[in-house]
Order: sequence, then C-alpha cells, then structure tokens
Amino acid sequence: MLSWTDHLVVVLLALAFDAIIGDPDWAWRRVAHPAALLGRAIAWLDRMLNRGSWPATGRKIAGTATVALLVAAATLLGYVIERALPRGISGDIVLGLMASVLIAQNSLYRHVARVRDAFADGGLDTARGAVGMIVGRDPQSLDEHGVCRAAIESCAENFSDGVVAPVFWLALLGLPGLIAYKAINTADSMIGHRSARHIDFGWAAARLDDLVNLIPARIVGMLLVLAAPFANGSAVNALRAMLRDASKHRSPNAGWPESAMAGALGLALAGPRRYAEGVVDDPYLNPEGRIDAVPYDISRALRMLVAACAIEFAIYAALALLV
Repeated sequence: MLSWTDHLVVVLLALAFDAIIGDPDWAWRRVAHPAALLGRAIAWLDRMLNRGSWPATGRKIAGTATVALLVAAATLLGYVIERALPRGISGDIVLGLMASVLIAQNSLYRHVARVRDAFADGGLDTARGAVGMIVGRDPQSLDEHGVCRAAIESCAENFSDGVVAPVFWLALLGLPGLIAYKAINTADSMIGHRSARHIDFGWAAARLDDLVNLIPARIVGMLLVLAAPFANGSAVNALRAMLRDASKHRSPNAGWPESAMAGALGLALAGPRRYAEGVVDDPYLNPEGRIDAVPYDISRALRMLVAACAIEFAIYAALALLV
C-alpha cells in the first residue's frame, strides 16, 4: 500500500495534470471515459434490479446492494491498479495522470465559462442551452439572471463534487478512495433523486453521497471564503453567509459552497427552482444579496474558482512537505 506521503504526491501531480491537460474531448471520442463506464454500469444495475412491481422495502434493499457492489468493485479496481504499478516517482506519475481523469478543475471552468460566453455569442437562448449542460433544472424557465445564478451555483457545488471531494478521498485512501468516491457520486446523480422510480431504489446512493461529501463540502466553503478577495468579494460576508445560511439548503452539503459563494459575490443564490420532478421552493442563501446576477458575476465566480484551486494545491503541497 502507498504511504500518505505518496498519496499527497499523487494528489499534487493529479491536480497539476488536470489543470494543464484537462479533459480533452478528442481522447474520449476514441475511448470511453471512466465516468461514462461507471454510468453504464449503474444504468444496467438500475434496469436489472429496480423492479416497479417490488414493494418499497425491496427496492430500497436492491438499491443498497447496488451501491455496495459498486463501491466494492471500485475499491478493488483502484487497489489492483495501485499494486500493479511500480513504487517511486514513475508509479506516482502514472497514478497522478490516471487520477487527473476523475478530477474536474479544468472542465468545470470551461463549462461554466461557456455559459458566460454564450450571452455574447448567441444571447439568452444560447446561454440557456449551455447552462442546461451543467444543471438539472429546466433552462427554458430561466431568464438572464436565472441562467447566471444557475451557472454560479453549479460552479460552487461542482467545485465540491468534482474537485475537492475526489481529491480529499484520493489524499486519504489513494486511488481506491478516489474511484469509490466517483462511483458513489455518479450513482447519486443517476439514481439518488426523488422521482417515483428512484425515491426508494436510490435511497442508499443519496445517503452515502451525503456522508462522503460531509467534510469536503465544508472544506470547499472555507476555500471559497479565502478566495473571495480574488474576485473583489468579501471574505467576511462569505463566512457570515455560510455560517448563517448553509443549513437552509435542502442538501446537507451543497449549502456550504453555495452560501459562501453567495456572500462573497453579494448575490442571493438558490431560492425557488424548477426541476423535472417539480418546483423546489427553497429559501434564498444570502437573501439580502442581489437576485439580478449578470454574466460579469459568472466571471467573478470563475476567478474565485481559480483562486480556490490554487489555495487547495498550496495546502496539499504544504502537507506533503510536512509529513
């Protein structure tokens, strides 16, 4: 097994590779992305084990077994890969390159920036199409301000799910922890919602995703507080909004990054939103902030994202030097 120092070196390499190389589309047009393979496995298990004729308890048991199988398989795969690679810097480089595929700094920046740029390139309809690629709500129901808020909320929440949380588990448990986390998070995104089909079958996926994101989401909140000045925002207001409003979110975790982002930028985020399964009548985070977000606010959120990624890298570098 790799030591914690090795894990930290792999973390630094993975973050650097992702920042520089990103997620090149040309590569994944030729081979399936690991996240896509996870999605196919989850979809197959959903078709095989989620039977509408079963009672709620039976579907909940089947869903729990599905998640347990996914986590076990993901952990075993990560362990086999780690053991197969040579110890030392050459093995760490290969692990870092592989791990970078499951980290989303670069792709998150590009997807959110695409929403901002769409306003200038094609107007509101184009921006709605771009934001529809990164949020689950109905983009056609959003005006310009709603599209901008949705992009900023996605930036904050996916910084947690796509960057900080996978890196946290990579640092703690190595590649097995990273792949297991991605399996849990992907399962939650596919079956962990409250639709009639998945409210019982996806129960375990949703609860386990809440658990594995509990610490990372709070780390993200603090990273965004520290990053606020890099976007001409207020770290004090970010911290105040986060501590006061995070618990108002329907998710036990998403409220931490979203409320910190809201306070930093002086915006009111979350609030009532329309999803496929209906309208969610949530309170606003940082309700005294502006509701009328504009594309420039997306640019500020992206500056916070870059700064927070740099702060995260610096923290892991410091830990690698100290241990």
